[in-house]
Amino acid sequence: MRTEHAEQVLALYQLGIDSGDSTFETAAPSWEAFDAARLPGHRLVAIDGDEAGDGRGDGDKHGRVLGWAAVSPVSDRCAYAGVVEHSVYVHPGARGRGVGLALLRALLASTDAAGIWTVQSGIFPENTASLALHARAGFRVVGTRERLGRHHGRWRDVVLVERRSPAVG
Repeated sequence: MRTEHAEQVLALYQLGIDSGDSTFETAAPSWEAFDAARLPGHRLVAIDGDEAGDGRGDGDKHGRVLGWAAVSPVSDRCAYAGVVEHSVYVHPGARGRGVGLALLRALLASTDAAGIWTVQSGIFPENTASLALHARAGFRVVGTRERLGRHHGRWRDVVLVERRSPAVG
């Protein structure tokens, strides 16, 4: 994920926000805020190969962003240095094509290589597609945090999922 992807990444994030079942956020942040909150070594985009220019599949930055994935640290405390929270968003027109799974697998390879031992996320229980995607990618459900926060005037539960790295002892 590069600065050149910013507009498409944030637009895709806003589509997820507008769906009502992706996040507690109500508006996509500025690129500066988004960029500052995510670890630079673990931010990925999936680019449409048909629109990526030369067809080599080399990630030409000018193609259409089909999805993105990124991680944020869960804490500044050194004990949690290997624990991150991730997000993955797929364009509605690209769902069912394996984009989300490819992004998650690449993200997990990246975090494993960096010595990150836990990748976690909170998912609204109504977002069954995301829960199924995460199960396919090797995440397990830790539990449900009931009435964790208010979203558009109603309390929402959040299912906590995590994936422990097999590469980190």
